[in-house]
Amino acid sequence: MRVALFVTCLVDLFRPTVGFAAVKLLEEAGCTVEVPRAQTCCGQPAYNSGDRADAKAIAMQVFDAFADYDHVVAPSGSCAGMIRVHYPELFADDPVNLARAQALAPHSWELISFLVDVCGIEKVTAHWDRVVTYHDACSGLRELGIKSQPRQLLASVAGLRLKELPGAEVCCGFGGTFCVKYPEISDKMVTDKEADIVATGAEAVLSGDLGCLLNIAGKLFRHGRRIEVRHIAEVLAGVTADVAPIGLPRSG
Repeated sequence: MRVALFVTCLVDLFRPTVGFAAVKLLEEAGCTVEVPRAQTCCGQPAYNSGDRADAKAIAMQVFDAFADYDHVVAPSGSCAGMIRVHYPELFADDPVNLARAQALAPHSWELISFLVDVCGIEKVTAHWDRVVTYHDACSGLRELGIKSQPRQLLASVAGLRLKELPGAEVCCGFGGTFCVKYPEISDKMVTDKEADIVATGAEAVLSGDLGCLLNIAGKLFRHGRRIEVRHIAEVLAGVTADVAPIGLPRSG
């Protein structure tokens, strides 16, 4: 399969290793991976802020950049959800671009869902000797139905022990522009999330959306918690030894 990687803004700017991990996982699954240079944002911040004009303009750039691929894959449920769920809604009154949105949507996937549901991957060869917990990011869970897939692949990581997070399906408070518009509410939500993470006794917390992870890592760091925060792709690809946890310097 010829797959285009939608890198996402946060991965590009804050955590490029997630993109490299995604490429590694996709290639190991037998995909031919390309990263279109013309890609930019998916338009989600504009869309969530009610700026439909700019969201449409950005979406049309996505149509052009990702045309003619078998699938588009993003290491983010929120970006994949934007393309798969919200692009058709965005162009409901525009028949020409609605057709383009409807053509792209069913071929757009979140990374872990794609590996399991499309590529049929059941296990990985990674090893990571950690007790971890997992946060279900809102868009992936609610828009794309991603729940069992990450747990299935994590169960195959040698040495890894998963302790389920109380309130795993509860929002961390990031919510894209939500954390900017409602900082007090957002801070209360991530404080509650931090308490749940600490209560598990886990050495690391994982998720599939970098926005959630940056938010959680910031709160843990400010409170002096030595809990690793990582994107699940880094763990599944076996690159944890090569890059420091999110928000923490590499030890040694």
